[in-house]
Amino acid sequence: MKNVNTIQKNRDGFQSKWGFILACVGSAVGMGNIWRLPIMVSKYGGLTFLIPFFIFIVLIGASGVIGEFALGRSAGAGPVGAFGKCTELRTGSKKLGETIGAIPIIGSLALAIGYTCVMGWVFKYTIMAISGSMFSMGQDMNVIVGTFNSTASSWGANTWILIAVIASFAIMSMGISGGIEKANKIMMPLLFIMFMALGIYIATLPGASNGYKYIFSLNPAGLLNPEVWIFAFGQAFFSMSVAGNGSVIYGSYLGKSESIPGAARNVAFFNSLSAMLAAFVIIPAMAVGNAELTAGGPGLMFIYLVNVMNGMVGGRIVGVIFFLCVTFAGISSIINLYEAPVAFLQERFGIKRIFATGTVLVLGAVVALFIQAIVSGWMDIVSIYLCPLGALLAAVMFFWVAGKEYVLKAVNEGAKKPIGSWFYLLAKYVYCLCAIVALIAGAFYGGIG
Repeated sequence: MKNVNTIQKNRDGFQSKWGFILACVGSAVGMGNIWRLPIMVSKYGGLTFLIPFFIFIVLIGASGVIGEFALGRSAGAGPVGAFGKCTELRTGSKKLGETIGAIPIIGSLALAIGYTCVMGWVFKYTIMAISGSMFSMGQDMNVIVGTFNSTASSWGANTWILIAVIASFAIMSMGISGGIEKANKIMMPLLFIMFMALGIYIATLPGASNGYKYIFSLNPAGLLNPEVWIFAFGQAFFSMSVAGNGSVIYGSYLGKSESIPGAARNVAFFNSLSAMLAAFVIIPAMAVGNAELTAGGPGLMFIYLVNVMNGMVGGRIVGVIFFLCVTFAGISSIINLYEAPVAFLQERFGIKRIFATGTVLVLGAVVALFIQAIVSGWMDIVSIYLCPLGALLAAVMFFWVAGKEYVLKAVNEGAKKPIGSWFYLLAKYVYCLCAIVALIAGAFYGGIG
């Protein structure tokens, strides 16, 4: 096994601030912004949901996101090494922290495996959109539903899952700067440009105005509903990708001269922008088709939106652009999720990146093929329990175990203006409480994000 210090010195990393920001935005701009936020906006009513959502985006961005970035960068390692560093500062031993750090790694791998199944569906529908076979289904709901049910069944998307894994391997095997950073510099701008183009086109269609009216509607009485705030919090918490794994590992690749608070602000802004672009595309599109957002998750994207797009003027082109956007969002998320276990193998065993990536992705592909029929339940368990638990453990390790002096030094390194003392109190008490709420509320409601 290679010397850990040698491995750390030779670590790859992001070569530019915007490369890091776009990669982090890519990790956050996943399916949640596309197939869940529009549902929440529809269910709870426009600004009635969006106002608390943006409040929580600011709160989590100003505490948890900064904390996970700083934790990873200060330790120069993923969750296992970073947690070990924290317990070493407190007790002189890394062992307990490294053991606990395995939990976010497991959570990241489990979520990546579930996402691999979903990305198999996405790749299939993207090719169907490009070839015209999706548009040829028309608005026959029996055909549309049957196509999705056969895709999302046991062994229903084998080839497409393997394609998703191969695409992820092609990017990840080239490293952080040469693969992940370059890929996100291409995918993220294209995603935003295409989403904006879709939004502009849909705005010209009859009936779209009803969607915008709904987005900007406000029911003051609705703001008194605790459930609105719980689900707005859940949407913000999970869309910001705080789980003690992806943000920690990406933070470990960030240069010491970069400002972490500034990076966190940019990630929060572009994540919010992507969420709003999704809402401005999907809700007006459903209004154009006189459809209601009656289902979230895969049903919205692969059934209801397909039905709407197939009946829309220019629907075939809209379908192609939409599913290309989803492909970029999904790939950028899945490579972030797989990165934590890949980095763990590199750091712990000194394995070359290409072999570490191949090992993790082969494991991911095999498990994904077997869980296709139960992927929904798989994702529920991971997102309800493992993700918020990982976020809580990272927060406790950094803010409670490592201590105030270490935290502020890590956060302020590279910043032109040191962050105020408010940050430590906000993160140590309020954010940690938020992570506990995410775990308890998620278990109570069967998922809040």
